Parts: sequence; structure tokens; C-alpha cells
Amino acid sequence: MSESVLEIFRSCTPIFQALGDPARQDIILLLAKHDTLTVNQIAEQSHLSRPAISHHLKVLRDNHLVEIEQKGTQRYYSLSLNQSVNLLKQLISKIEEECDL
Repeated sequence: MSESVLEIFRSCTPIFQALGDPARQDIILLLAKHDTLTVNQIAEQSHLSRPAISHHLKVLRDNHLVEIEQKGTQRYYSLSLNQSVNLLKQLISKIEEECDL
């Protein structure tokens, strides 16, 4: 494989790590069902504590998988997958090119 494929693959590693956790998968699926949710709303539908939810949301936010909108004193979380999905699509495309798929 070329160096460019390896570079793209390595840049995807944090996304894979973020998506690999079942708690974060649950949060993503919850956000997929709702336009926006607060930490408390997510915690109400989870077995995790509010601080644990906040931690997982930070990991997802750091990897450009969710975004925050501040409304008054509330912070609303929503999915923001474009940047990460585009990077994963780029990886798949490069692998297909290199492997003649």
C-alpha cells in the first residue's frame, strides 16, 4: 500500500477508536433518533452517569462526530458526521484504488 493510504488510515484511527466504544455507539444511535439532546436527556435514556455521558460526548466532539449548540443555559448535542464520514470515504476510495477492487 502506498504511503498516502497509510497516512489516511492513520488519520482515521481516532475515529475508529471513538466509534469502537459501545457507550458512544449508543449515544450516536440516540442522537440519530433525535435532532438534538442535552446531556441530561441522554443520561435519562442510558445506564451511564451524567459525568460519563459528558466524557463520551467530549470524545465524540473531539473527533467531529457531534456538535454542540448553546441555547440559554442548555447545551444541545447533535450528530455532525460529515467530516468524519468524508475521511472514511476517502480511505475506502484509496484502498479500492490500490487493491483494484
